[in-house]
Amino acid sequence: MMPRVTPALRATLLVLLVGLPTAPLLAATPTSADAPTSADESVAEGIEHLQQRWAEIHYTLPKDEQATALEALAAEADRRVAAHPEAAGLQIWAGIVRSTQAGASGGLGALSLVKDARRDLEQALAIDPLALDGSAYTSLGALYYQVPGWPLAFGDDDKAEHYLKRALSIDPDGLDSLYFWGDYLHEQGRDTEARQALEKALQAPPRPGRERADAGRREEVRALLETLGT
Repeated sequence: MMPRVTPALRATLLVLLVGLPTAPLLAATPTSADAPTSADESVAEGIEHLQQRWAEIHYTLPKDEQATALEALAAEADRRVAAHPEAAGLQIWAGIVRSTQAGASGGLGALSLVKDARRDLEQALAIDPLALDGSAYTSLGALYYQVPGWPLAFGDDDKAEHYLKRALSIDPDGLDSLYFWGDYLHEQGRDTEARQALEKALQAPPRPGRERADAGRREEVRALLETLGT
């Protein structure tokens, strides 16, 4: 039986026959498969815009102007999600904007908003649970310990802890993942653990392009640390 002619053997035979240097039979020519597409660029631009506008609203606008601004931003997030339903990052930011809008709006309407935010974040997890360093887990965890429990809403401390720990397993040194974990621990009366998480949050590396959000979040971390006392 003749040996199977493998690509390597075929290349060797060519060298022996025509004296050519060994080389791949098929050159590794560049393809567009890994190059950013216009859709990728549109998604990235959309995420960056939502991040920047959210930080501007949340950290610089007067409180009485935030609900209206967040409502407009949520509508924009929905349009971007509709254009790119496969983009987990856009789904995450739709959920973040809506949950922040709920906090700014208050009242019975906030319950509907947090349910919609949960839907956005769960859809993001179904698409890509690792998107944006596991931010969907962080935001879902925050929702579960911040909203009321049954019968008013879906608040659940056990689920909150599960999601927040999952977020930390993906992004153990992240500013947001550590802040919300520390805040949750404080809500549970576990202040020693909360302090450890919050002090670690202050050491989190900066996020390029998110200077305003980082500065605002660090102020929230410091404020929470002050409430813990010495």
